[in-house]
Amino acid sequence: MASNNVPFQVPVLTKSNYDNWSLRMKAILGAHDVWEIVEKGFIEPENEGSLSQTQKDGLRDSRKRDKKALCLIYQGLDEDTFEKVVEATSAKEAWEKLRTSYKGADQVKKSVDGY
Repeated sequence: MASNNVPFQVPVLTKSNYDNWSLRMKAILGAHDVWEIVEKGFIEPENEGSLSQTQKDGLRDSRKRDKKALCLIYQGLDEDTFEKVVEATSAKEAWEKLRTSYKGADQVKKSVDGY
């Protein structure tokens, strides 16, 4: 996990650098121990009251990691690009919107199917 004392320069996404930007962002998100939450997301429970304390603690941790990831993603966006993801409610959703926007839906499907 990244030390709080180590500054990271978050790259800014442009129209022509999505591939490099996404690789650098994956490294930064991984160093901050939040890439998995971007990649896999998490499920918000319908009834939080029915969760055990351990489950509530896990949910709180997932929410915190998701917000941290979303904040890092936001830092790499200019105002116009930020508008594309402002409605996203999770880091995973924001990441997928950016990927679709910059790679196109067909390219995203090919890259997902290729794994």
